Amino acid sequence: MKDINSHNEPIKSGLQDFLSNQKSLSMLRFITCGSVDDGKSTLIGRILFETQAIFEDQVKSLRLDSKKFGTQGKELDLALLVDGLSAEREQGITIDVAYRFFSTDKRKFIVADTPGHEQYTRNMITGASNADLAVILVDARKGLLEQTKRHSFINSLIGIENVVLAVNKMDLINYDKNTYENIVAEYKKFAKKLNFKKVYDIPVSALTGDNVSKRSKKLKWYSGPSLLPLLESIKIKKSLKQFTMPIQYVIRPNSDYRAYSGKISSGYISVGDQIQILPSGKTAKVKSILIGDKEIEKAFKDQSISMRLNKEIDISRGDVICRDKDPIEMANIFNVNISWLTDTKCFKGRNYIAKIGTIKSNCQIVDLKFKYDINTLEEKPASNIGLNEIANANISFDKDVPFQPYSENKTHGGFILIDPITHQTIAAVTINHSLRRSTNIHKHNLSITRKHREELNGHKGKLFWFTGLSGSGKSTIADAFEKELYQRGIRTYILDGDNIRHGLNKDLGFKEEDRIENIRRVAEVSKLMVDAGIFVLASFISPYRSDREMVRSMFDDESFAEIYVNTSLEVAESRDPKGLYKKARLGKIPNFTGINQPYEAPENAEILLDTEKHSVKFNVKKILKYLEI
Repeated sequence: MKDINSHNEPIKSGLQDFLSNQKSLSMLRFITCGSVDDGKSTLIGRILFETQAIFEDQVKSLRLDSKKFGTQGKELDLALLVDGLSAEREQGITIDVAYRFFSTDKRKFIVADTPGHEQYTRNMITGASNADLAVILVDARKGLLEQTKRHSFINSLIGIENVVLAVNKMDLINYDKNTYENIVAEYKKFAKKLNFKKVYDIPVSALTGDNVSKRSKKLKWYSGPSLLPLLESIKIKKSLKQFTMPIQYVIRPNSDYRAYSGKISSGYISVGDQIQILPSGKTAKVKSILIGDKEIEKAFKDQSISMRLNKEIDISRGDVICRDKDPIEMANIFNVNISWLTDTKCFKGRNYIAKIGTIKSNCQIVDLKFKYDINTLEEKPASNIGLNEIANANISFDKDVPFQPYSENKTHGGFILIDPITHQTIAAVTINHSLRRSTNIHKHNLSITRKHREELNGHKGKLFWFTGLSGSGKSTIADAFEKELYQRGIRTYILDGDNIRHGLNKDLGFKEEDRIENIRRVAEVSKLMVDAGIFVLASFISPYRSDREMVRSMFDDESFAEIYVNTSLEVAESRDPKGLYKKARLGKIPNFTGINQPYEAPENAEILLDTEKHSVKFNVKKILKYLEI
C-alpha cells in the first residue's frame, strides 16, 4: 500500500503545482471578429488544437465531422471545433457566439468566436462587450471589407483599446509581403479615427498554423511575434478602484436575516467599509461578506457575493451600492452611441424600455444627433436609425439612474433597449456622458395639486384617445361625446388632429418621424390637461401601435382609455369627406395612412366602436356606459 501511495505522490504533487500555477495566472478575454469567411473559427480551432485544449476523443470526433461537414479536403476542419450549431456547419458560417477556454503556462484565456455576417451583428456586440482585446481577421485575398470596418468601429465604441490585426490565409497569396503591408497600411489609416491605443499586426494562416503559436519559416520577412505569444504578453487595463455593485436579489429567509446579493462591477469592498445606497443616498457599514455560506474579509471585481449591513435599510433590486465617500453619478438624460439591431427603424420621440445593470426604466430618444458612415466614420445627419447602423443620440430616462461612462464601467455605462410591445432587444447603447440639464433642471413642487383641481371640478381628469383611419368617424363621435359630457357638467377639451396641425404642430409633415413627434407633443399637452382635472378627447389617426403605447405609458390605468373606431378602408374611402383618399390614389398625397402608409390596429383597446353597423348616438352611449355615467 505504501508503494502505491509513494508512486502517486509525484503525480499529486505535479497536479497541485499545475493547479496552483493556473490559479495565479491572469485572464485575458478576447474576441475574434471580421467579415464572413475570414477564418475566425478556424483560427480558434487551430489555437485549441496547438495548446492541447481538446481531448483525444474530440480529435477523433473532429476527423469524422471533417469528412461529413468539412470544407478543407483531407485536412482537419478546425472550424468545426467552434461552429457547434448544425446550421453553422451546413452553411460554413458562425451564427451564435461561441466561448472557449484554454490556457498556456503564462496566461488563461476565454475567446469568443463571433459571427461575421452582417445579419448577426447583434451577436458580435454581445461577444465584444465582455472582451479585453479584439483579434480582427482579414482575408489576405479580399482585403478590408465593410464588415471589417463595422466590427472595428463597434470594438472602439465598446471601449476595447488593444487590437490585433491578423491578416489570414497568407498561404493562398504565396505569403506575399507587399499584399500584407498594403492591407496593414490601409487598416491603420482607418484605425487612426478610432479609440484604439495600440494596433498589432501579424500575418497568419489559420489552416496551416503559420505564425499562430510559432514563428513560420515561410514568413521570414516578418520579424514580430506569432499570435499566441503576443496574446500572452499584452497587458490588460486594470479595473477601477471605485467600488460599485448593482443589487440583483435581496435574501430574506426570515425576519432575523437580510442580505443583499450581486456581482461586483468594479473595485473591491471590505468588512467595516462605509457604503452608500443609490438612488436613496442612505448609508451603512458592511457587517459581513459571503460567497455562498463562506464568510470573507474582502471581495473584488467580478465576484458574486452577498453582503450584510449593520442596520436595516430599504434596498431592492436595481439599487447600486457604492462607497459612501466615492459614489457614482446620478442622471436621467445622456448622450449615447446606439447600435441598432432590428429591421424596425428607430425615430426620435419613440419610447422604449432601457435595461441598465439590474435597473429597468422607460426612456425616449429625444434627439438623433447624427449617424456614422461605417467606411469613412463621417458624421451624417439622421432622421432615423436602421438595421446595423450606429448613431449618436440623446436619450431621456423617466427617473434618475446611477451611471458611469461606458469607457469607465461597462455595467453602469452600457444598456439595451427593449421594444415595449414585442419585448425584443432592439439596440445596444453605450453612455458617453450625462447632459448638464439632467442635473440642472428640477421639478418644482406646486402648492395646488391635481387632487385639488379634481376636487374643484368635481371629477377626475382622464384622456380618451380616439384612433382609426381617416374618415372612420373619430372626430364626429368625439364631438358628440363632448356634448354629452358638457351637459353633465364635466370639464372637457377636444384635441383634434387637423386643428392641432394649424397651430402647435404646423411645422410637422406626415413622414413617419413627423407623425411620431406629432403624437409625442399631443401626449405631453394631454398630460398637462389631465393634471388640470379635465376630460381630454384626443382624436388622431395615430397609425403606429408603438406611439399609442407611448401615450398609454404616460398615464395610470384610471386616467387613460383607448377608443378604437373600427372602420374598414373600403368604407372610410367611400366616405372620403375631405377628398383625401382620392388625392392619395392619384399620388398627390404621399405617406397617406391606409394607401401608402400602414395602420396598426389596436390589440387591447378599452373601447371598440363600429361606425359601419352603429350610429353615432349608439357609439356615444357605449362610451358613457364604459364610464358608468
